Amino acid sequence: MSGVATPVTEGIAALEAARTSPCAPGAPLIPGAVGLLAIGGDILTTHATGSAVLYDASAALLPPKSRVAMRADTVFDVASLTKLFTATIAMQQVEADLLDLDAPVATYLPAFAAGGKSDISVRQLLTHTSGLEWWLPLWRDWPDHDSRIRAALSNPPATAQGEFVYSDLNLITLGVILEQLGGASLDVLVRDGIARPLGLSDTGFVPQLGHVAPDRFAATEIEDDAGRGMVRGEVHDENAWSLGGVAGHAGIFSTAADLLRFVAVFTGDDPRILSRESVIAMTTNLNPELPDDAHGLGFEIDQPRYMGELSGPRTIGHTGFTGTSLVADLSSGAVAILLTNAVHPHRPETSINALRARWATAVARSVH
Repeated sequence: MSGVATPVTEGIAALEAARTSPCAPGAPLIPGAVGLLAIGGDILTTHATGSAVLYDASAALLPPKSRVAMRADTVFDVASLTKLFTATIAMQQVEADLLDLDAPVATYLPAFAAGGKSDISVRQLLTHTSGLEWWLPLWRDWPDHDSRIRAALSNPPATAQGEFVYSDLNLITLGVILEQLGGASLDVLVRDGIARPLGLSDTGFVPQLGHVAPDRFAATEIEDDAGRGMVRGEVHDENAWSLGGVAGHAGIFSTAADLLRFVAVFTGDDPRILSRESVIAMTTNLNPELPDDAHGLGFEIDQPRYMGELSGPRTIGHTGFTGTSLVADLSSGAVAILLTNAVHPHRPETSINALRARWATAVARSVH
């Protein structure tokens, strides 16, 4: 890069350093990335760097001619960003008078009452204050889809209601409710309720992405423990995979451009999929008594660890385990989207939160 450094060029330099500078145990932090920065709908940069596929199934570096370059339209497994789409479908069902956020989950799923969970509300699933266990190895310890769902629903609480425990089980449970009320599988609900109305042609669960060319997917991890080998074009999360690739907590694939269109529902005034009241509910802190765990309905709020200088009481976002993040400041309309395949070929020992924060800071410093 030449000329005077700007916040954007400094952010790009951070991405390039993360891709090229070795860190423990010797490999760079990320094989590649697509980073997008925008303010008020105006895109400042879409920067694609590195490789969508860098390693073979034995974790050896591929020869240069066999590597797959990252592209601006590379399709990523966005992991827990899926929770934002699930929350959006939930609010659509609230608007349709199908779902009451303050009703006990057991109203919709009687089996959920097992283990002392009869009073847990749907709202508590969305704010991660239900007390449910943070995770269960559903893919490993139960033999099929139905037994895995039963295990997720019947597992007893791990903590008291009202305490914040980020839990995939919350959104797995919510996904089951939404499918029951919506009369369709979650992939169809997302397609019909979000992707099609917003024109998100590259966003959805794998069953709805048959039109996407296989070479556009970024590779994720080698999952030999699950007998999967190198995962590409299938969901990385083992539990979501064991549930057929469709679950409330993980399984969505998307691109940087599509995620910008999605988040514009919350930063702008786009009524196509949600009312203004629903947008406010999703982006307002409902955990005021938990200052470190500010959370709306689906969105995390004011989390400097990955939002950097863009963080604040009006800043929403989420991260995904594969190496993704979406951050947006509702006041300025500034958006930072970072998509990486940090788990390729294996999940890193070093968190990428500092990189996420640096990328978000680049757009924060660009706001005038």
